[in-house]
Amino acid sequence: MGIIKDYPPVKLFIGFIFSQDKFLFKAKEILSKKFGPIDWESEIIDFIFTDYYEKEMGSNLKRNFISFKRLIRASKLADIKIFTNKLEDRLSISQKRRINIDPGYLDLAKVILASTKDYTHRIYLKNGIFAEVTIFYQNKEFRSWPWTYPDYKTPQYKQVFEKMRQLYAQQIKCLKE
Repeated sequence: MGIIKDYPPVKLFIGFIFSQDKFLFKAKEILSKKFGPIDWESEIIDFIFTDYYEKEMGSNLKRNFISFKRLIRASKLADIKIFTNKLEDRLSISQKRRINIDPGYLDLAKVILASTKDYTHRIYLKNGIFAEVTIFYQNKEFRSWPWTYPDYKTPQYKQVFEKMRQLYAQQIKCLKE
């Protein structure tokens, strides 16, 4: 029988898809009040991988990622997704989202995304929230699964998560000292 151990804290990140900067700034302001200081932010990336969001949010969509200094318990991901969905609603205009806010976490081995949609590779967490391992770390690089979203397969996105992983590795090292 295996020994039950406590799982180490993980690094919370948020991915945004948006067309107007003001919604990104407002969302980051609210999220940093809720989850603490932002310790890293990606550059603004053109979001050109699907037109799924355009009808609701407009064209010329952009992507941005942030991570937080404060580590979290992995078990909090469902609650965080529920909070970010409510924030999307709060920032909506005429029942149309102005920003997509996707929380996830990473540890040294993987990047986990939260979702409200079930699928064969997703695991139910609670309250209508699922989780998926989107990319994984092996042989000193992030690798994709067959279900990995096309944008998460790109070298640019993998560099984003490599930077977050480096920050996380330092944080975990400091916890052990």
